[in-house]
Amino acid sequence: MLTYKPDQTIAHRLDPRSKLAVQLGFAATALAHTSHRALLALSLVCAFVLFVARVPLFETLYAYRFALVVLATAPLIAAVTLGPPWFDASDGLASARASYRVLLILLVSTAYVRSTPVRHSRAAIQRTVPGKPGQVLGIGVALVFRFLPVLQGDLRTIRDAMAARLGTERNALERLTTIGLLGLTRMFERADRLSLALRARCFAWNPTLPMLSFSRLDVPVVIGAVALALTAFL
Repeated sequence: MLTYKPDQTIAHRLDPRSKLAVQLGFAATALAHTSHRALLALSLVCAFVLFVARVPLFETLYAYRFALVVLATAPLIAAVTLGPPWFDASDGLASARASYRVLLILLVSTAYVRSTPVRHSRAAIQRTVPGKPGQVLGIGVALVFRFLPVLQGDLRTIRDAMAARLGTERNALERLTTIGLLGLTRMFERADRLSLALRARCFAWNPTLPMLSFSRLDVPVVIGAVALALTAFL
């Protein structure tokens, strides 16, 4: 499960605003460039980010397995045509490059999630985006980071319970329907409990958030983020 993991890596010691800047810069240049040389350079940058944050690659790919299926299927669908020649390899390759860029962006975002506490992410957003919009965005990000792993755990529990009761003997449509309905029911129950818990704790729009400060480690990171963003215009 992709959640924050305490550690002493360089990525963990960086200010979350620096890491957000790297993500934005990387995404901008990844979406702007489609050449093979650009993809190779982006792959090296992504590998360096994963290494610095000590992100386990195979565990991450397994966590993204459903997204990987979609990314792998997209080039095949893009290459199929309704008439002769029935299969256009150039369209498939263009879609494959796009899918690979999306995968790189996902991997870089994983490094941020693994190295940044949820409260620090909220503080970074609220202190970057002023006013109520920043507060709403910070709250939304914090709730997603905390709520999504719980929902994933519920779906895993439902799936394991079905397997223990020979649910795997049912057809695929019936299994998907059962898991989907039970998952939605559990999601609404979790949402109701979350709402009650927020009211019981006198939920505040502007709580005391952790102090954030840039250090010497953040200087080259911010410079690299700006350089990545500028390469989108080359």
